[in-house]
Amino acid sequence: MSRRGLIRDIVITPVAFHDMPLLNSVGVHEPFALRSIIEVITDDTYGLGESYGDSTHLGRLQLAADQIKSKNLTVYETNSIYQICVETLEGDTTTGGDGMAGMVTTASVADKVFSPFEVGCLDIQGKLAGIPVSELLGGRVRDSVQYSAYLFYKWAGHPGHPDDEYGAALDPEGLVEQARKIIGEFGFKAIKLKGGVFPPAQEVEAIKALHEAFPKVPLRLDPNAAWTVETSKWVAKELEGIVEYLEDPAPEIEGMAAVAKEASMPLATNMAVVAFSHLPPSILQNAVQVILSDHHFWGGLRKSQTLAAICATWGMRLSMHSNSHLGISLAAMTHLASATPNLDYACDTHWPWKPRDEDVIVDGALTWSDGGVDVPRGPGLGVELDREKLKKLHQIYLDCGLTKRDDTTYMKKFQPEFSAAIAKCFGSLYLKFTSTNLTSKNEGHRGNSTRSILIGLAISLAGFVNGIDT
Repeated sequence: MSRRGLIRDIVITPVAFHDMPLLNSVGVHEPFALRSIIEVITDDTYGLGESYGDSTHLGRLQLAADQIKSKNLTVYETNSIYQICVETLEGDTTTGGDGMAGMVTTASVADKVFSPFEVGCLDIQGKLAGIPVSELLGGRVRDSVQYSAYLFYKWAGHPGHPDDEYGAALDPEGLVEQARKIIGEFGFKAIKLKGGVFPPAQEVEAIKALHEAFPKVPLRLDPNAAWTVETSKWVAKELEGIVEYLEDPAPEIEGMAAVAKEASMPLATNMAVVAFSHLPPSILQNAVQVILSDHHFWGGLRKSQTLAAICATWGMRLSMHSNSHLGISLAAMTHLASATPNLDYACDTHWPWKPRDEDVIVDGALTWSDGGVDVPRGPGLGVELDREKLKKLHQIYLDCGLTKRDDTTYMKKFQPEFSAAIAKCFGSLYLKFTSTNLTSKNEGHRGNSTRSILIGLAISLAGFVNGIDT
């Protein structure tokens, strides 16, 4: 007689869905986002996980899955499953594979591979027990999880294709209009802007425009560590009293610590601190005050709860990061957030940028209302696989021709001169001029004129690099 919950098979299906031309510090989103759908299969049922879809990561997932299947394990033995992931990937020296910036270590690679298997196992545990995953995690402390309006500078559409429903957003006015559309549809009560695209002064003006348009809505700015320490300090001073936190303005723990010494607002990260081994040096230097958790990156739902406990112990606050994702990930994120008492901010999500009719789950399981997602009440994750939809998105993956995310190469296809260092370099140049020409009380009209010229040059340069005729 087989043990209950014995893992019989693990099926990994790469999928793709249409994405919009969202700009960031390293380029622009390609026309398709890649994901992987993981099915953990037992005699009784199946459990779902979702992860990154780059070919390197798919290879790692398959290596680990083959070992897990061979060990006669049940869905309750997640510690053993994690150890298999560690041992299988111990000699993996390759980098990348998840389409995310940040440090990649053996520990973090194992965590990323383990995560969808753990989510799938918890989905099955919940189904067999007849309870939601949130109850396996200690029970809901909130019935609906708030998400934020995640704004992006963007082109009107991918070159050679019609404009998308949101159109272009390349200036403060465009971002305000984008925010109105997204908030109008979803009811979000917080706003995050992906920065690191245009010169810092222009992005500061964008945040101020959003603050004027939405004076009661908390704001965040995230340039993906594109700025120098000095530029980051200047931005922090300009945005005093305007943003609830400044996310990854400068690279690495040491850079963030230097900025934190002078910034009045909390600094947040999902780049400088991306593994448990990064927490001690960060805490010692008081480099960040907010950690963005992400169960895909930190090793699953229970490890994310461990991260939350560490944050609570050390007086750090907690938010949640998002990458482009489908409904399985959104369900897992929502269960985790609902069972995390010290989640202090509305979570990130890329959901508005995904076509509403492209997913792999049965319709109706996830309900948006007033800026949040109602926590699913069904057993497990509370979502079921729609195999026709899965087949469709797998075919999109096969047809799209992409095997990894590469925002920089895609940008250079249309702007060969693009450099991801431009925002950082121009930010330093801007500060050099402002410190020498604009702070003197004797500059008078010349100072104002210089400022106008610099801002004009910033906008012109940024438009040259990031604007495109679609």
